[in-house]
Amino acid sequence: MKSMAGILAEDPMVMDIINRATELGNSTISKSQELSQDKYECEICKDLEWIIDPETNSAKPCVCREKKHYKRILEYSGISEAFQKKTLENYIPKKEIQALAKKTAREYIDNFGEEQKEKGNSIGFFGQVGSGKTHLSIAIANELMKKNIGVLYMQYREAIMKIKQNANNDLEYAQELNRYKNAKVLLIDDLFKGAVRNGYVNDADMRAIFEIINFRYLKNAPIIVSSEYTARELLEFDEAIGSRIIQMCKGRIVELRGQELNHRLFR
Repeated sequence: MKSMAGILAEDPMVMDIINRATELGNSTISKSQELSQDKYECEICKDLEWIIDPETNSAKPCVCREKKHYKRILEYSGISEAFQKKTLENYIPKKEIQALAKKTAREYIDNFGEEQKEKGNSIGFFGQVGSGKTHLSIAIANELMKKNIGVLYMQYREAIMKIKQNANNDLEYAQELNRYKNAKVLLIDDLFKGAVRNGYVNDADMRAIFEIINFRYLKNAPIIVSSEYTARELLEFDEAIGSRIIQMCKGRIVELRGQELNHRLFR
């Protein structure tokens, strides 16, 4: 039976990675005499994102690779600057319910490693527009990213439009869905934004979001979700989707109600 190193050595894609990483590594070594080690974001791999083992002629992904991968996705989305600026520290609660929301976010971050594999490993902020739901969601993601935990940002309206544009192409439709299904942590921002008409969510949106939520529900894959709709309204839109989200976020659902919470109107 071939060793893992032998199998990797026969894979052209892996060999190409090894060769390119080795070349870059040699260049990095020569430059290291001139540059301070502080220049590297990751001291383990020297920013190669791969760890090379010359003895076995193999490579394995560095722990930083996933974090940088999702950071690139965020940069591509055009929200990276806002993403990086939102922290729990600069979320200033004005009402008691906002203080509770901030406390819940902090506890979720602190306990994430212990509860990641459990069914109730998610968190949801629902209700009033402008109350800081997105801020808190992104602040959580920022903290998890610092722990090298990949978080994929899904701006609901934009993402669902792109998914639906591929509805007639089974392969591309599945590829778009798989991005959100397979993320280590998925941040769904503004769930059902713009999708509700006369109290109903359109079928195309329901089909897509059910596939994502159900997959993650079955796999115990965490979500961070914000929505201007309450948990009860999510159940009314679709009991299958709503009940899964509620169970996934059990114990960490914060509902913010009242127009006075809208920071855009009351500063």
